[in-house]
Amino acid sequence: MARRRLKASELRSNFEPGSSRWAVRRAQWRALGLSDADMEKPKIAVVNTSSEIAICFSHLDGIAKRAKEAIRAAGGLPFEIRTTAPSDFILSAGRRATYILPSRDLIANDVELQVEGPQLDGMLMLTSCDKTVPGQLMAAARLDIPTLMVVCGYQASGEIAGEHVDIEEVFLHAGYHAQGATSFDRLKEMSEQAIRSPGVCSGMGTANSMHSVTEALGLALPGAAPVAANSPAMWDQVDRAGARLVEMIWEDLRPREILTPAAFRNAARVNLAQAGSINCIKHLQAVALEAGADVDLYETFDRESDRIPVLTAVRPIGSHSIEAFEAAGGARGTMKRLEPLLETEALTCTGQTLAANLEGVEITDDAVIRPLDDPHASEPAIVLLKGTLAPNTGIVKVGLRTPDRKLTFRGPARVFETSADAEAALSAGRIKPGDVLVLRRQGVRGGPGMGGASRLVFAVEGAGLGPEVAVVTDGQLSGLVNKGLVVGEVQPEWAEAGPIALVEDGDTIAIDVREKRLDLEVSAAELARRRAAFIPPEPTTDSGWLSVYERTVSDLRKGASLIPDARRKEK
Repeated sequence: MARRRLKASELRSNFEPGSSRWAVRRAQWRALGLSDADMEKPKIAVVNTSSEIAICFSHLDGIAKRAKEAIRAAGGLPFEIRTTAPSDFILSAGRRATYILPSRDLIANDVELQVEGPQLDGMLMLTSCDKTVPGQLMAAARLDIPTLMVVCGYQASGEIAGEHVDIEEVFLHAGYHAQGATSFDRLKEMSEQAIRSPGVCSGMGTANSMHSVTEALGLALPGAAPVAANSPAMWDQVDRAGARLVEMIWEDLRPREILTPAAFRNAARVNLAQAGSINCIKHLQAVALEAGADVDLYETFDRESDRIPVLTAVRPIGSHSIEAFEAAGGARGTMKRLEPLLETEALTCTGQTLAANLEGVEITDDAVIRPLDDPHASEPAIVLLKGTLAPNTGIVKVGLRTPDRKLTFRGPARVFETSADAEAALSAGRIKPGDVLVLRRQGVRGGPGMGGASRLVFAVEGAGLGPEVAVVTDGQLSGLVNKGLVVGEVQPEWAEAGPIALVEDGDTIAIDVREKRLDLEVSAAELARRRAAFIPPEPTTDSGWLSVYERTVSDLRKGASLIPDARRKEK
C-alpha cells in the first residue's frame, strides 16, 4: 500500500515565512551560502562519531562526506553533527572503566540536543564502535523522525607467522601476560599486528552483533551487516542509504513504526542464532523503552534461546572469520535461514516487510551459515540464569558446547570488590581450584557505569585456572567465550542490596547452566540478618557525567536506561 507523501510545507523544519524563527534561521543559513531553494528541502542530520583517538572512528569523516553527497543528490540538505565517540579500549583507562556504558546514553542525549533543538527532519546515523549503535538507536526511537543507520564496517585483523591475531586476542593475552603466561615481546608483537585498517573489532563482539541486530530491527538497509570498512559494499550502502533516507522523510516513515515488539523479538532471535554479544540484551531493552515497545528483552532471550539454534560460529566462539560470514550472506543470510521462526510481517526501513526483503536471498556457504536442520549447535550459546544469588537474572556466554565444557560448578566464594584486588590474590596464589570468585560493586549504580570484569577473567585463564574456577560478577563482560564458567550482569546488583552484596568468603555458590540456576546456599534467615546490616552506598561521585548517571540510571532489566519511572508508566 502506497504511503501519502508529505508536502514541503509539512516538513517540521520549514517555519512560517516572516516568523522570527524563519528570519533568524534564514540569516544564519544564507551566511553559510545556502539558497532559498535549499532551505525548502528536507534537512537531515548526518550523525558522525568521528574521532582521532581510536581506529574505530578514523574513517568516518570520509563516510560523512560521501553521505552528504548522496543526500544532496537525492534532494536533501545535509548537516553534519558530532557526538561523543567512545571506544571501549580507549575509554576504559579512566575511572575503573566506568565511562564505557554511560557513553551510550550521552550519545543519545547529544543527538537529541543537536537534532530536536533545530527541528531537523531526519537522521543518517554513521554507526561504528559498539556503544554508538545503541546510543544512536535510542535517539532514533526517542525523537521518532525518519532515521537510517549506516554500518561503517569492521577492521581487517592481522597475522603473526600465519596465525590470526585481532584486538580481542590482544586484550585476552594482556590478561595472560599479567600472570606470566604470555611474554612481553609476544604481547607487543600482537599489539603491532592485530589491526590493519579502520573499523570495529573484527569478531562477533558487541559492535558486529549490534550491527546485525540493527539490520534485524529494520533500521539498516538489507545486506548492511557485517561489512568491511571502506570496502565497495560499504560505500554502496552509504550511497543507497542517503537516497533512501530522503524518500523516508517524504513518506514520513518513522522509527516507531519499525521498532515494534515483533522487530525486537526478531533481533533477539538473530543474535541468538549468531551467538552474539550478551551486551545486546540490555541495549535492546533500552531502545525498546525509548520506542515505547511493550517487550521484555530478558524474558524474550530466555524464552527464545530454547528454540533458536546456533547457525553461525564466527570468532571468538568458532573458527570462521567475519569476512567469511559476510561473504556467506551475513545477517541477511541468518535471517533467511531463520525465516520460518521470524515474524516476517514486520515493517522495515525499505517500506517493505521483512518477508519482502528476504525474497530471493541466497546463502553461498552452508558451512558458515548452517541450515536450521543442521546447526552448529541446538543448545543455546547464551543462557540466562536465575536463583537465590540472581533473583532477577545472570547471564552466561557458553559458546559452542563441547564434551569437556563445564556446565555445573559448586564451590566456596572468594569475595572481591575491585578487579585489582582479585588479580593480586590470583598472582599471590590465594585462588585455588574449586573457588568461585565473586567480583561485585561493578554494576550500573555500584560502579557506577558497569566497569568490565573481563580483565580478571582473562587473568584467571592466564594463570591456568580457567576451567578450575568460576567467576560471578554484577559487572559486564567482553564478547569472548571463557574456558571456565563466568556469570555476568548478576541482578539485583550490589548497590541495590542484591544477594551478591550479602555473599561472604566461604559461602557455597552453585551454578547449573542446564537448569538455568545460580544459587547462594545460605539460609533465608541468615541472608535476612545480613541484609539488615547492609549499609546502602553513598554516591561515588559528586560532579560530572558519572554523578548524573549514578543518580538516575535504572537497573539492567530496564536497559540501564535514564528514562524516568514516570515516563515508563506513561508508556
